[in-house]
Amino acid sequence: LPAAERIVVVLVDGLGVSSLRARAGHARHLMAALTKKSKLASGFPTTTAVALTSLTTGTTPGTNGIVGYTALVPEHDVVLNQLTGWGAQMSPREWQAQPTLFERASSAGIGCTAIGAPRYENSGFTDAALRGARYVAGKTIADRFAAARTALDAGGRQLVYLYIPELDMASHAHGWQSDEFIAALEAVDGSLAMFLPSLGAGEGMLLTADHGMVDVPSTSHVLFDTLPELVAGVRHVAGDPRCLQLHLEPSLSPAERDALVAAWRRVEGARAWVATRDEAIDAGWFGEVLPGIRGRIGDVLVAARKNVAFYDSRRTPPAKRTMIGQHGSFTDDELYVPLLRFGAFAAR
Repeated sequence: LPAAERIVVVLVDGLGVSSLRARAGHARHLMAALTKKSKLASGFPTTTAVALTSLTTGTTPGTNGIVGYTALVPEHDVVLNQLTGWGAQMSPREWQAQPTLFERASSAGIGCTAIGAPRYENSGFTDAALRGARYVAGKTIADRFAAARTALDAGGRQLVYLYIPELDMASHAHGWQSDEFIAALEAVDGSLAMFLPSLGAGEGMLLTADHGMVDVPSTSHVLFDTLPELVAGVRHVAGDPRCLQLHLEPSLSPAERDALVAAWRRVEGARAWVATRDEAIDAGWFGEVLPGIRGRIGDVLVAARKNVAFYDSRRTPPAKRTMIGQHGSFTDDELYVPLLRFGAFAAR
């Protein structure tokens, strides 16, 4: 990227390259910047807490410690949500101890602003991933773009982060192929079109996402606890329905652990990648893994490769199995996100 004095980074939660292309007619301003080269592979797992922390710290999950949608807190033997489960058992600045890019930029004299929905302003996750930035709340997508313009107009060097959750929310509730997703996409595209002419000299904008989406109907839910051999010795289930992280009873023998892994591969190997923690770490799934982070990762990982979602029905009743749009695994629809360049960053 060329140098710029003032930068806006827009994060559109849940906007995969495949869904953007499939709904191109509803996003002509976004599509005008999308080329074969303007895409990125999101990190693993392809879930919001992981991807946002990797983006705002410049580190991989094995270093920043946010390893899944839910994760085991070994010190307390409890699985907590990495977006909402913050508190005494999971302190934001201890659990995610890496400095953010906002902290580093602020120390260099760069003004930093994070713009998002009002409900996130004082959340633990905001403290974990966005600390170092001044938080500005915007109720609507248009409000947030207006706040970004105000932040840039403060003058000097500015780094502005703008978060848009509406597409992700529509996808989870209705699927990315829904009218609700299209409406949210059109709102993003329309606000972008209004904002772009305001970019002046030395002002660049990037638009990207944390993950894409796949629609998983209820008929494709796999209730894996109905097969005893798939839950034998499983103490905790963490991760996402499309990226399980199974934590096993410490008392299990090596033979019993091997038997569980073998059972998963025999039963679900055609629909999922199944790996032990050591195999996943050795393969670089989480990047470099610091010693204190290792125990947060499941003993066994099950990452969906087909259009399915895995649930333990004993822990997740039907009322909590209503998501249509899902993500978390390695498929292209989940993994590839846009990286669109505007203003001073526009491709020449």
